[in-house]
Amino acid sequence: MQALFQTIDNQDSEAFTQWLTADASFRFGNQPAVQGRDAIREYVQGFFASVQALSHQLERQWTTADGVVCHGQVTYTRHDSTQLTVPFCNVLNMTDGKVHGYLIFADTSALYGG
Repeated sequence: MQALFQTIDNQDSEAFTQWLTADASFRFGNQPAVQGRDAIREYVQGFFASVQALSHQLERQWTTADGVVCHGQVTYTRHDSTQLTVPFCNVLNMTDGKVHGYLIFADTSALYGG
């Protein structure tokens, strides 16, 4: 999981989407799900552009027969250099070593409000 989260913290949408199956589903918080690697790449590129930086601290993870659940803290740095740190929980459904379903549970409602 560390390597996957490093691609996110590096804001590298290309490297991130290499972890996904071609037909993956991705949902961030209460946003609509995005389908397919290309659409997910475009979505995360837009998100990465909306923040200056982000950094994940993984605290725990659990492996199941068909996936991984992990939680920790994520710090977002806004373009004005202020920061927001919130807890997150991600649920990843895996197929043949790649992420087929990616669910992010985090309250980022204060991210753009300052």
